[in-house]
Amino acid sequence: MSNLAYKTNQNHEFQPEVTPQTKVAIRKRKKITLGEKILASILVCAMLLGAIQIVSNQVAIYNANIEIQEMDAAIQEQIKMNNDLTVQVQEKSSYERIWAKAQEMGLFLNENNVKVVD
Repeated sequence: MSNLAYKTNQNHEFQPEVTPQTKVAIRKRKKITLGEKILASILVCAMLLGAIQIVSNQVAIYNANIEIQEMDAAIQEQIKMNNDLTVQVQEKSSYERIWAKAQEMGLFLNENNVKVVD
């Protein structure tokens, strides 16, 4: 009799280990659906309209600021003119000037003609 354990080892032939090859799955690119195209175009249009609105608002603000600055300059010029006229009124309403004008016109001071009002 031969050794049984030995025979079992002999029956097994040496087979190299085969590594299972993984198949590389080629993914097909999904097409963009019509609904996605519509949503994307709506989003792009909304963003474009928003950008246009922002720019137009900035232009309106810029124009308003220019008008405000022009008005401020006009107001400052008018204030200066008013101050100059106030100084002229004070100069021309001085007692000495009025007395000199009255004498040029031939008027004189008569204390008998003066009425005191209380």
